[in-house]
Amino acid sequence: MVNETGKPIEILLADGNPLVLSAMSEVFERDPRFSLMATSATAEGFLGLAMRVPVQIGVIDWNLPALGGAKLIEVMRDQANAPRIVVYGDDNSDAARQAMSAGAAAFAPRSSPVEKLIGTCLDVAAGKMVFPFLDVRKLRDDPIETLSRKERAILEALATGMTNRELSKELGISTNTVKFHLSNIFDKLSVKNRAQAIAYFYSSKAQSSG
Repeated sequence: MVNETGKPIEILLADGNPLVLSAMSEVFERDPRFSLMATSATAEGFLGLAMRVPVQIGVIDWNLPALGGAKLIEVMRDQANAPRIVVYGDDNSDAARQAMSAGAAAFAPRSSPVEKLIGTCLDVAAGKMVFPFLDVRKLRDDPIETLSRKERAILEALATGMTNRELSKELGISTNTVKFHLSNIFDKLSVKNRAQAIAYFYSSKAQSSG
């Protein structure tokens, strides 16, 4: 399978694990249906490559350092001719649902055979969205709705770029209390840091307005 011009599907790869990145590179380099343009070990590196070398497909690790998959996808949405993103992640987490919410085109579990990843990329290049079975009821249940009024206020303020100290002054609470609330917010949203929390907030907001 090739693209509409009859040429191989151009692809970028990004993974924080050098062994995984090397293995994926070898697989795609051997497949004549693809043209591997470049690889990166970081989200920032992938973003730079995608801006310089427009391609059809990008395969990324959901926990890609340092921005993370959700934030990278959010940034990519603002880029002209951005590649369609296939998230290659662990299937024992909530990553598939989060990837879908963030705007990825597909999710391929790392536990599946490599042929599954290849097939997913071919389907995405053909314009399809590919995700493992997801409980639609869970997709409709926005975790942001589980936040307390105080936590929601902190998340909204956090999304404006405020630091912990600024949040403390804005909300009239100590910085330690801010950290406590942020920890609870991260747990409820299943994110690891403030960047991912902000990305999740804007993704949820965009879905609600849509």
